[in-house]
Amino acid sequence: MLGKEIRLKRLIPGKDGKYFGLTVDHAIARGIVPGLDTIDDTLSKMIAGRPNAITMNKGIADKCFTPYAGQVPLVLKLTTFGIYHFTEDVQIADVEEAVCYGADAVSCGCIVGGDNQDQQINQLAKISKEAHKYGMPLISHIYPRGNRIDKKDQCTVDNVIYAARIAAELGVDLVKTNYTGDPYSFAKVIAAVPTRVAIAGGAKCNNVDEFLQQTRDVIDSGAVGVTYGRFVFQYAHTTALVKALNQLIHNGLSVKETKELLKDLEEEEDK
Repeated sequence: MLGKEIRLKRLIPGKDGKYFGLTVDHAIARGIVPGLDTIDDTLSKMIAGRPNAITMNKGIADKCFTPYAGQVPLVLKLTTFGIYHFTEDVQIADVEEAVCYGADAVSCGCIVGGDNQDQQINQLAKISKEAHKYGMPLISHIYPRGNRIDKKDQCTVDNVIYAARIAAELGVDLVKTNYTGDPYSFAKVIAAVPTRVAIAGGAKCNNVDEFLQQTRDVIDSGAVGVTYGRFVFQYAHTTALVKALNQLIHNGLSVKETKELLKDLEEEEDK
């Protein structure tokens, strides 16, 4: 569909075909984590680095995103889990609203591997149908973390492939899922899932060196890209990090080159 192709070109505009998304949709799901308590300042810093898109809930889009209209594509979040219902995403917006907000994509969560998997898949299928009707790209945040899957198994290759493949089977345009921990195992996920695959934050990184190495590994695995949130907006030099990640993801910088660039950008910010 022409409408979907136009929107996808805004999300993934470069010839490299890579995607670098940021998210600030955590408040309902995880509480008001540091960085989201100063959402206007956080958005300003993130958008200044020019990611490919930024995901948020409709209230934040309405109240905080207007000054940046047309600068960075908006991805509107249609579902969320919560701190009291961690294994169930519920719908909080729809595709028609996303059209009214000028969004270039919608995102929908889905938790598999639990007693309510049937309901989660049914919800994703309905949203996929609606997104197709409107020519709206659909990003699915799909994770194998239902109550039947042990926490230690939420990033295994088989479980991640199963989750990501469900999204592909339901017509999702870009799958956001758990990172399996290394580029070799994640390449198996890419091979088994016939749609674009990105990681959701990835494993918890102890420092920026680990974070950059993880990003380089993900891109080298064949993934379309990354979607990052807390590590980026809680970093001391958010804009510098976004700019540096852009160069790593889209222009093929090595980790060493990216670290050198990041240092220079941080020094500029501190002047």
